[in-house]
Amino acid sequence: MEMYNPAHPGIILLEDWIKPMNFTISAFALRIGTSRKNLSEIVNGKAGISPEMALKLEKVFNNSSSQFWLDLQVQYDLWQAKQHVDLSNIQAIAM
Repeated sequence: MEMYNPAHPGIILLEDWIKPMNFTISAFALRIGTSRKNLSEIVNGKAGISPEMALKLEKVFNNSSSQFWLDLQVQYDLWQAKQHVDLSNIQAIAM
């Protein structure tokens, strides 16, 4: 089932995981072995969750899978693409 305007996974990471655990961005970045800048870009929706980051999140949370994080990112990216990609000149191929 496709979501309507899904939240950026960085927002979910911040609101549902980092804030409830009372971590600062700096402290959480240190814990997962990334820079504060990189984590800040993710939680502010300016960068996506990479496969490497998904693995780090899986390890640190121990109850979320890397696939969960990547699925959130794909849903977000696909919805965004559907809003901006012009497909009007593309013809389907009859199989």
